[in-house]
Amino acid sequence: MDSLTPREIVARLDRHIVGQDAAKRAVAIAIRNRWRRQQLPADLRKDVTPKNIIMIGPTGVGKTEIARRLATLVGAPFLKVEATKYTEVGYVGRDVESMIRDLVEIAIGMVKQEQRVQVETKAKDRVDDRLLELLLPGTTIWNEENPEENDRNERVREKMKAKLKAGELEDREVELNIEQRMVPVQIFSNLGMEQMDVDMQNMFEKLMPKQNQNRKMPVKEARKVLIEQETEALIDRHSVAEKAVELVENHGIVFIDEIDKVAGGGAGHGPDVSRQGVQRDMLPIIEGTTVNTKHGPVKTDYILFIAAGAFHVSKPADLMPELQGRFPIRVELTDLKREDFLRILTEPQHSLTKQYIELLGTEGVKLDFSPDGIEALADVAYEVNRTTQNIGARRLHTILERVVEEFSFDASERRGDRILIDADYVNGRLREILQKEDLSKFIL
Repeated sequence: MDSLTPREIVARLDRHIVGQDAAKRAVAIAIRNRWRRQQLPADLRKDVTPKNIIMIGPTGVGKTEIARRLATLVGAPFLKVEATKYTEVGYVGRDVESMIRDLVEIAIGMVKQEQRVQVETKAKDRVDDRLLELLLPGTTIWNEENPEENDRNERVREKMKAKLKAGELEDREVELNIEQRMVPVQIFSNLGMEQMDVDMQNMFEKLMPKQNQNRKMPVKEARKVLIEQETEALIDRHSVAEKAVELVENHGIVFIDEIDKVAGGGAGHGPDVSRQGVQRDMLPIIEGTTVNTKHGPVKTDYILFIAAGAFHVSKPADLMPELQGRFPIRVELTDLKREDFLRILTEPQHSLTKQYIELLGTEGVKLDFSPDGIEALADVAYEVNRTTQNIGARRLHTILERVVEEFSFDASERRGDRILIDADYVNGRLREILQKEDLSKFIL
């Protein structure tokens, strides 16, 4: 990720997402600024905070897809959440601090995976030794009074080790001791006291006795279990936690979707625990505060927040002024035109048409889309979005599924067939739908 320039990040996103250049440029600059900040002197670095982004646009135009693809590009902890899942502290539901705890858990997994790769070779060597002990119990004991037996055991072990390396013992059964993990007990999380829940879980894990079970299994299955055990033993948990917290604090990214659903004018009655209350709780998190997690305190000052919303009913101005100020970069995503649908069907690396071609190809059916067939699909998608509810590119999923439905159902019986989907076939399959006055009853 460090070597990617903004132009290269946009080029990578262009492989999967059509249009929306302004949003791509904004996230590319924000990601690059994370790297630039790390190159600054320490005294200046602490004053440079990320410029959070809010993406505004109708559903199905690429807001979430940009975030999802961005997650695959950045070597940083990335979390996507929905703003609607949170409530004000003290009420039933998750409080906003839990997003930071979830982000830390993602970072823990990332750091563990890195360390797994580093200790993989050593873990495999230790697994071979343990498998030899299971296959030849007692041969590792050194008897000073009987050197001949020691030499004999050593020769047997060497022969067995050679067979093990050659894969000749994969089906031999061994008996393995496996630790049964206790399922954590959820106690207080529904009361908005998630940190207390974490503390209680840790306490129960320490108090509960560990349950071990002996199981017989083939060597090939035992090897997987032993590699997991040895890898866990070689990984330094304290080091993992420290690196994960540092990774979150300096490189973490949180994508908050559906933020328009917590915007409101406050016209309702009673406490607005899922709107204004959530916004108030988000303020310190986004501005910069310290969140307690079971892996240690985490500062949120340098975490990048990207928010997105359709804002069909509400407006960005309906958000609290303080929260608006936390998102200085505002990007508007545009509605999809007919030309955009054409590009979506053909340009992305794994476009929808390519997906259906490959799916039916697994059954031996050769599927192809003619240029006029793709144009007909784009025409229908654009027209239905224009005359009914506009759901953006998601409309193509429903239309394409309807068009290839018959072939998908019969594909296993049509092995070797070549099928061409052209404009006539598309219009024939969708004619009944297009003639109906209320299209929304037939195309979701």
